[in-house]
Amino acid sequence: MKFTAIAGVLLTLCTTASIAQQAAKPFLFAEKQTDELLRNTAETKASSVKADVFSPRSLNPDGSLILVAPGDWCAGFFPGNLWQLYEYSGDPKWMDQAKVFTHTMEVEKEDAHSHDVGFKVYCSVGNAYRLTHDEHYKEVIIEAAKTLSTRFNPIVGCIKSWDNKKWKYPVIIDNMMNLELLFEATKLSGDSSFYKIAVTHANTTMKNHYRADYSSYHVVDYDPETGKVLHKQTAQGYADESAWARGQAWGLYGFTMCYRETGNKVYLTQAENIAKFILNNPNLPKDLVPYWDFNDPAIPNVPRDASAAAIMASALYELSTYSANGKVYKATADKILNSLNNNYQAPLDADKGFLLLHSTGNKPGNSEIDVPIIYADYYYLEALLRQKHLKQGKPVLNTAGVVKY
Repeated sequence: MKFTAIAGVLLTLCTTASIAQQAAKPFLFAEKQTDELLRNTAETKASSVKADVFSPRSLNPDGSLILVAPGDWCAGFFPGNLWQLYEYSGDPKWMDQAKVFTHTMEVEKEDAHSHDVGFKVYCSVGNAYRLTHDEHYKEVIIEAAKTLSTRFNPIVGCIKSWDNKKWKYPVIIDNMMNLELLFEATKLSGDSSFYKIAVTHANTTMKNHYRADYSSYHVVDYDPETGKVLHKQTAQGYADESAWARGQAWGLYGFTMCYRETGNKVYLTQAENIAKFILNNPNLPKDLVPYWDFNDPAIPNVPRDASAAAIMASALYELSTYSANGKVYKATADKILNSLNNNYQAPLDADKGFLLLHSTGNKPGNSEIDVPIIYADYYYLEALLRQKHLKQGKPVLNTAGVVKY
């Protein structure tokens, strides 16, 4: 009996150690690559004629590093990557670097010309507050939410995405991701107006962006004076009636997050239906890393989008904790991460230090096709952290040792 008990304890310890070792491999790779990316970022910035560029976004066709200014919608992801490496390792060097890059992003709390204030501020400053609870970061989040709220039109029921004369009042599915900033601001400030805007935007998006099969349009244009839908289309997908892969991922992630923040089962059902569309799609490859658009007629001879896969994996890990289909979602997310780990990672010390290859930014615009892109790395790290937490029996997202949900 004693021997059996001891054997059981040893087996448990070995299993726990094995899980830890498996989880450590992609993170050790990520730390080494990020050191390389920091080095290349410093070198590129030093030689740049643009004084305000600071954050890595992607690679040029010649392999050179693209740095962007704080106003670029992708600028907040790299600071977020640094915070996530600190969350995993506890190494203060990542916190030190994260603080430097995050500080540069704080000015974006006042950018009223872009709905991407959510991406820019929450991925950087949001992670900073989540892991430090520094009151300064809290105030930046609240100010950014106030700024984002100025783009909300109560007649339309949505936050305006682009200031572009091509459309009257365009709203893109990506905008679902910016609602997390608003939900957080209500919790931090007690001001329920942020929450109400987020819920109204989510409800309007659910009503107008989604088709009967739970695929999503990319852009819905509204009449700002009446709220009437003028046009539904895509800007970055194959065609107006096609399912742009990253857009489907944004929706899956966004409605899962909305359920977390509200407890409204309508959002849970929406997320489950979006997951069903994605995972049962006949054009989803066996490795679960989607083609850039599910309806490109040239499939399989078209680019993949590793960024969409990373977003999907992260969303599915969270959805697995809420849904009766949780085991399926978790297993699917595990398979996506396994594919990314084994077949989509950049070679060590190559590609300027990015983590994942084979993402697609804007194929119709002939921009960032089959390249590393920083937001793919961000959601990849987030998915790895969520996988790690679930394997350890912890909540999918921790905040400075305090359970958020």
